[in-house]
Amino acid sequence: MARIKLIDRADMNADQARVYDAAKTAGGPLGGPYYAYIRLPKLFAAAQNLRGTLASGPLSKREQQVVNLVVARHWNARYPWHAQVRASLTAGISQAVVDAINAGQPPDLPDAREKTCYTVPREILANKALSAETYAAAEKTMGLECLVALVATTGSFSMTCITAGTFGIEPPADDPTPLKV
Repeated sequence: MARIKLIDRADMNADQARVYDAAKTAGGPLGGPYYAYIRLPKLFAAAQNLRGTLASGPLSKREQQVVNLVVARHWNARYPWHAQVRASLTAGISQAVVDAINAGQPPDLPDAREKTCYTVPREILANKALSAETYAAAEKTMGLECLVALVATTGSFSMTCITAGTFGIEPPADDPTPLKV
């Protein structure tokens, strides 16, 4: 059960309604942690912009989804996990990869870039840093621009997961691939 009241569109103030309507028109996310962000319209808009920037950045959709699954798994973030499983399957990530990440096991990712998108956030989140060896391998595999996007996605989606977890934003009861907590 959510710890915060979900604000209906009709109950939003003018600033909240403006950013909500803009996100809805653009097809941006409106649920999950955005239920909390809407209380600070500038944060809501900034989160939408950052999400859009990273989504259109140098990482492929599959690479982004690998990162998001790793981050949601790390934070035990049930709603973000639910949303990212759906998006991952749509992007062509196999159920076996989803299940391995859910179980805390290394997934079978034959693509070197996707494997790096699994390794880097796991190490950053576990160790609060990236070793020199992992950094060098990631930069060689991804290139510097993509590595920056990978690290930024890890941080940005961590904010999403922490927000959803803190405010008790839950997935639907019929979640087909629930997070193992």
